[in-house]
Amino acid sequence: MKARTAVLWLAIVLLTVLPLWLAGGAAFGGADDLARQAVGALAPGYEPWFAPVFEPASGEIASLLFALQAALGAGVIGYWLGLSVGRERAGAQRRIDVGSDVGSDVDGDAD
Repeated sequence: MKARTAVLWLAIVLLTVLPLWLAGGAAFGGADDLARQAVGALAPGYEPWFAPVFEPASGEIASLLFALQAALGAGVIGYWLGLSVGRERAGAQRRIDVGSDVGSDVDGDAD
């Protein structure tokens, strides 16, 4: 493993673990609940001006849909990253192939 890759993995692990460790026993809630509380504190008589188009039957189904959405997003990002790396490697190999052909004659001798 290259040193750069090891440093990147270490950074990923630290960025994942440090917030959980530093926050300790903090309660992790959703942004929707925080926004609902903030709106309730600012305007107690506020009524939403629209209803959601689709409302899941339970919180578990809502969590499942959220997880599926996150997995789909991660899949799209992973596919894009893989495609980008593959294109970059293919371009580098093409440049190497073209560079090796420039210095050779018809009989294969390099000049």
